[in-house]
Amino acid sequence: MELSLLVIFWYGILHAFGPDHLTAIADFSIGKNKKKTLMITTLFAIGHGVSLFLFAKLLQSVDISDEILAYGDMISATVIIAMGAYLLFMVATDRIHLRTHTHEGKEHIHIWFGKSHEHSDKAAESSSFTMGLLMGAGGVRGMLITLGAVGSGNVNFMMIGAFTAGVMLIFVGFGLVILYLNEHLLDSIRNVRRAFATAGVISLIVGTNILIG
Repeated sequence: MELSLLVIFWYGILHAFGPDHLTAIADFSIGKNKKKTLMITTLFAIGHGVSLFLFAKLLQSVDISDEILAYGDMISATVIIAMGAYLLFMVATDRIHLRTHTHEGKEHIHIWFGKSHEHSDKAAESSSFTMGLLMGAGGVRGMLITLGAVGSGNVNFMMIGAFTAGVMLIFVGFGLVILYLNEHLLDSIRNVRRAFATAGVISLIVGTNILIG
């Protein structure tokens, strides 16, 4: 059983490298501090695992055709395209802002959307969990077939946990890469807007490629 869980953990690592997943993480993590970046990437991975677990239990009792499950990829692609369009809209309408603050003798850079400056980012955290849930629907049939083959046809909670751990390792690691870029490159409003515009364009390309693929 331990070997099976190790294989599933490795499969989760490979699965996490999907461009749609990394694009979504980048969209949510750009401009965030370390605490928020780690929270967002962790919640994204947990949402992904929860979605897979729910689908596994559903498919054990209900026979759902591949045509219906294919809509999961459409949902994932649509969400990514919507995020890309949103980021580009924010850049085009000059609604992305940067301000430098000093707290307890330490200088901090804050980046936010809209007119008001909010330190709380609960919306981004809850949205990242929801994004993980939605994107878990994409390619769920293939994932469950792979997990079922390893587990002799049975997908249980431990298997989903091992898969989620593998996914989380890559998501958090990629989040730290984005964090490094946040801390070393996003030091001016010009760089901030370029970063968000780049993320928006990449999101549109990745989402569109999934739809037409």
